[in-house]
Amino acid sequence: MSESTYNLFQKGRAHLKRGMPAQATVALEKAKRREPEKASIREALGIAYFRIGRWEAAEAEFRTLLELSPVNDYAHYALGRCLEKQGREREANVHYKLASSLRPESNQYRARIRDLD
Repeated sequence: MSESTYNLFQKGRAHLKRGMPAQATVALEKAKRREPEKASIREALGIAYFRIGRWEAAEAEFRTLLELSPVNDYAHYALGRCLEKQGREREANVHYKLASSLRPESNQYRARIRDLD
């Protein structure tokens, strides 16, 4: 990651930590345009979108993150949360189960799994 892209990424993360997700999207979108294959940027941008209620945009970021890293447990969990927010519980549940299988010690992941059958 170039220094200028890294600075944008760090600025976006700082905004997230301060509870300013809308501001975070500005820096993170710029960073993503410069380095679209960077998983860390995609994850942070997905989180920012999720926090401002842009479920579809967050879903797209987490899906791309899973293309870059298919065994990313957090990406499966976060994608599940996006899908659940859009009323797609069955699809969300698949990702909660995948996240839980990738990180079985996570009570947070396991707690999201629903018995929908």
